[in-house]
Amino acid sequence: MTEPAASAVVELTSDLIRRRSVTPDDAGCQALLAERLATAGFAIEHLRFGEVDNLWATHGHEGPVLVLLGHTDVVPTGPLEAWSSDPFEPVVRDGCLYGRGAADMKSGVAAMTVALEAFVRAHPDHPGTVALLVTSDEEGPSVDGVRRVAELFRERGQRIDWCIVGEPSSRDVLGDLIRVGRRGSMTGHLVVHGVQGHVAYPEKALNPVHAAAPALAELVATRWDEGNEGFPPTSFQIPNLHAGTGANNVIPGRLELAFNFRFGTASTPESLRARVEACLHRHGLDVTLDWEVSGLPFLTKDGVLRRAVVDVLREHCGSEPEQSTGGGTSDGRFIAPLGAEVVEFGPVNASIHKIDEHVRVDDLERLPGVFEAILRRLLVE
Repeated sequence: MTEPAASAVVELTSDLIRRRSVTPDDAGCQALLAERLATAGFAIEHLRFGEVDNLWATHGHEGPVLVLLGHTDVVPTGPLEAWSSDPFEPVVRDGCLYGRGAADMKSGVAAMTVALEAFVRAHPDHPGTVALLVTSDEEGPSVDGVRRVAELFRERGQRIDWCIVGEPSSRDVLGDLIRVGRRGSMTGHLVVHGVQGHVAYPEKALNPVHAAAPALAELVATRWDEGNEGFPPTSFQIPNLHAGTGANNVIPGRLELAFNFRFGTASTPESLRARVEACLHRHGLDVTLDWEVSGLPFLTKDGVLRRAVVDVLREHCGSEPEQSTGGGTSDGRFIAPLGAEVVEFGPVNASIHKIDEHVRVDDLERLPGVFEAILRRLLVE
């Protein structure tokens, strides 16, 4: 990788950070990327669904098809006064580039773009197809982003063989961890119905908090499965719980809570739902329960893509990456069902979503060369 390319990635990342693209607003990020890639000879397609912008840029013909996947939207900043500098004005300080999205994931998007430019410049007649897919709906509901694009691709019969998601996967140093799969995520929205009344006359009311407590304790203590070779055991967490009117002399009439499963392939949404519903029924609760599956688990088996990424990271980063299925969800969950091998690799994730989010400049300048080396390994070597 030449020095001008390294400088280009810092400049492009900074330009993206300046655009206040709080989900789902793309704020012009994709127009900037599209202009650059069109100049490099890419075919550009803008796919807008609802309030969400999606960019599909391709270079080449037929297969194999290698997609670099990312997002331009960022999470809200939180209190501005807590930041050491304006979150939308990139600043290099102590060897790090600061700004909202610096790590998650405008650095990854910039590095993939610069890598694609360098790759097609060096290999204008390369085999297969290289592509960039970018959405502005990864940090939000993830309804009109890659989920909708994947539906469109399925209708079109769009082939994807390999997908590299540029999410910040690294833990301590660049390249020390890649994601080769992700757990599924399913949320239950539960209302336990009781009878409101005066706390001094509990015999005339039914406290849903008291009624639900044994069932909730059982659910929290349940061992849902033992996991398997690809995934850890399923986890169950209650992130939100609310009851009461705010008065300390009123028994509430309803308890509302949300609980979430993160699950691998040892369980299914159907099996988890059945066990929860059986527990609630066993405890005689009057409930309303709605389910939301935001993604199914996927695992990329050891094969061409995993070996290429591991080999390149070993050579360029000097590390043997851990191959993990941990963490949250990513848009890779929508691409894997299309039949693609999916691997996630990107910068260190220690500061993502935090105040003073940042990426190490040294890491950022190495990223385009790593992505370009993966492109070469898969398509021309």
